[in-house]
Amino acid sequence: MAHVDDDESITFNVEEVQKIVRDNIELCLGGNAYSHSRTPQWISIITDKTLARLNKLNKPFKYILRITITQKNGSGLHTAAAYFWDTATDGTCTVRWENKYMYCIVNVWGLALQL
Repeated sequence: MAHVDDDESITFNVEEVQKIVRDNIELCLGGNAYSHSRTPQWISIITDKTLARLNKLNKPFKYILRITITQKNGSGLHTAAAYFWDTATDGTCTVRWENKYMYCIVNVWGLALQL
């Protein structure tokens, strides 16, 4: 039984990470209107709070976050990424959040540490 728990502790849990990210975006951005001057502060807050909560999971991962906040104005946004990693342990998730004024897209990568 302990072996199963150990395996789960080194698997990137997409649902758990998405919930953390969504909660932090909502707390930070909520009903705010888009503000170019406040965007760097919002990105810092979302990053700090998300990394702190991920760290509290006590899982052997290195995390990488990319946050994009853009005004809702009809412009397009295209991104792409490629990975070469251990699909049994490493993972990624994307959270796309929006309100009336802006989009926030957060990408999280979790790379398992080889202990």
